[in-house]
Amino acid sequence: MMRYVLLLFVLIFACKQNTSQEDVKLETETVANVQDANQDINLKDIDLKVYNFNELEPLLNKTEDKIYVVNFWATWCAPCVKELPYFEALNENYKNKNVEVLLVSLDFPKQYDTKLKPFIAKHKLKSEIVVLNDVDANTWIPKVDKEWTGAIPATIIYNKNKRVFFEKSFTLEELELEVDKFIN
Repeated sequence: MMRYVLLLFVLIFACKQNTSQEDVKLETETVANVQDANQDINLKDIDLKVYNFNELEPLLNKTEDKIYVVNFWATWCAPCVKELPYFEALNENYKNKNVEVLLVSLDFPKQYDTKLKPFIAKHKLKSEIVVLNDVDANTWIPKVDKEWTGAIPATIIYNKNKRVFFEKSFTLEELELEVDKFIN
């Protein structure tokens, strides 16, 4: 139990960076640039897929002829929220380039209906979103990547031949540059 509390502490504080609320608001508003502004999302229409790690693991190891971009994030993580529009833009701009984006939320179970679903609706997120609900982080974090400390945001970009892991925030340009390495 103590390890879980320590890990939770690391996740929360590792995420905090010098990001002002206005920066976060400005960045998240850019989501609308890559989405249909007329499409409203009703909270009742949001059907969250909640997985434990054993259920999520196959999504992190697909072998089809695609490039997969998997981002671990949470609504309470300011750097995560700041970079989400870039993953949405990548999803939109690269959908014809055989790229698939998966957003793995690490939000707390008690906040799925009160924070996560309203966040998804407000920002009209179109990328596939799943929730990881597995308290045994000491077991699953090294399975994602043995170098991962557990801090978020964290991203995996992979295909059937290559895999790279990032424990950092992205700009759109940085994200596209990394994905382009898989395309070229």
